[in-house]
Amino acid sequence: MRIGIVVDSACDLPADYIDRNDIVVLPITVRIGEAILADHRDEEATLSFLHAHVAERGHEAETTPFTVDQIRDLFLQKLVIDYDHVFCLTISKLRSHIHENALQASFAILNDYKPVRRAAGHNSPFALRVIDTLSLFAGQGITAVEAVRMRDEGANVAQIRARIEQLTENTYGYMIPRDLYYLRNRARAKGDRSVGLIGATLGSALDIKPVIRAFRGETEPVAKLKGFEPSAQKLFEFTAGKVREGLMTPTVCICYGGELEELRMLPGYTRLREICAEHSVDVYESVMSLTGMVNVGKGAVGIAFAADPHKFAT
Repeated sequence: MRIGIVVDSACDLPADYIDRNDIVVLPITVRIGEAILADHRDEEATLSFLHAHVAERGHEAETTPFTVDQIRDLFLQKLVIDYDHVFCLTISKLRSHIHENALQASFAILNDYKPVRRAAGHNSPFALRVIDTLSLFAGQGITAVEAVRMRDEGANVAQIRARIEQLTENTYGYMIPRDLYYLRNRARAKGDRSVGLIGATLGSALDIKPVIRAFRGETEPVAKLKGFEPSAQKLFEFTAGKVREGLMTPTVCICYGGELEELRMLPGYTRLREICAEHSVDVYESVMSLTGMVNVGKGAVGIAFAADPHKFAT
């Protein structure tokens, strides 16, 4: 059976990994003033757009996911021909309309695919499963990597589905922003009051950085640390500790809102990579999606893995 994997462009994985494993990306369009870019996980285009626009006016950006009709057309024009079963893994439905759009499109796709497949010489059924990853950014990468691994090892659809659904409940994503003023302004532009003016002002004045956790669809601060680089180091050390304890999958996904050379220079990062290598854990580092950067700001760092229940501790 030919199994396809679809993600949206907020899913932080390296572009070459996405291309090499034939992962299909549902783009999210970002508009800042008159500038428009459809985010296809092109890291060079993302960085160019970032340097030109995001730092100054990113908090004003409008992000638009693929519509129901666009998703339907993508499937009927290509995916129902190329694959027999597709897993569509989306950003948390609490953070985007992508999941709802994909779910609505799935009904039309399953109603209309038969003549398309028949014309292409396929008489077998087509199936589609839309799954809310309950995460965002680096956290979305965990389920996608596991789906690819299981597909390549010959797992069947039921096995892959069960494993993905298990991981969605046990994937932890952590993120540290650089600029709380930006985060506050972005939240206000979206009508999200989770980062208040006083908190942003005091946080910046004292150089306090929140550690924000994405888990089971919810995002919330779980710690306050001082200084961006020391905070990043503590996050890397915490992740290294979880790697030593044992993860549910041999995967750590890391994203950064800028050039990856800057990420690699952060204190504690090299040691984390060494510990992952010692425990046969693969690290997937990528430039944060443009969608991610306009929401959390330039220079933010995110990391994700699947693990048993735990609390963030330094």
